[in-house]
Amino acid sequence: MTTPVLGVIPARLASTRLRQKPLQPILGRPLLEWVWRRVSTMGLFHRVVVATDSEEVLTLCRSLGADARMTDPDHPSGTDRVAEVLRMPEHAAYEVVVNIQGDEPLVEEAHLAEAVRLITEGPWELATCATPLRSGRALEDPGVVKVARGMDGRALYFSRAGIPFQRDGVPSEETLAGPPFLRHLGIYAYRRDALLRWVALPPSPLEEVERLEQLRALEAGMAMGVAVVDRAPPGVDTAADLVRMEGFLERGYRPLPSTES
Repeated sequence: MTTPVLGVIPARLASTRLRQKPLQPILGRPLLEWVWRRVSTMGLFHRVVVATDSEEVLTLCRSLGADARMTDPDHPSGTDRVAEVLRMPEHAAYEVVVNIQGDEPLVEEAHLAEAVRLITEGPWELATCATPLRSGRALEDPGVVKVARGMDGRALYFSRAGIPFQRDGVPSEETLAGPPFLRHLGIYAYRRDALLRWVALPPSPLEEVERLEQLRALEAGMAMGVAVVDRAPPGVDTAADLVRMEGFLERGYRPLPSTES
């Protein structure tokens, strides 16, 4: 019997880099609508819920026929918002939940499915995805989160620094085209009990240094699997990204196959 999977799209209105980001228009439709329409057509999820702190977002969701829930406006992260939705009585039967970024209208079903597969078929409590860095610029950019992955697929460490550090010379683009030089994608699948344990933990020392909440789970000894996928679909963080995304959507962005678990 297929494990029922709950998909949750956190949609916080008070973005620091792009004002009212979920409601920003792309080709005449709000960003969040693009994400919800894409995800709601995927066969992966038994239910998709938008988790928000905004009446405006809730009104938008109702106009679309999207399932949405108001959550605590004081949540420090989307992870906490997903956990609140999971705790709701109507979601008590779900043992697997996926955190879907609300600013990625080109998120690929194959990537989400890989994270879910690591949870349902593997030994992992938590799962995420990564893709080759491919460039020295990405390796050096603190805005690009890197992940070190063990031979068994386990996440060893996440960092804004360039990891692993190549002691002898600068890594070539050919070297950066595959493991061990990996860029983390903001996709997470969780077992119910693991997510609820994660959000109950206090912020950890490494998390506070790097400003990466996934380090809290690793420091607590939680097992996170990492699937290596072909590429990172572009997301929306800035006004310039909105313009770029319009071009992608107009041209018809198509996902590529191929993953390595």
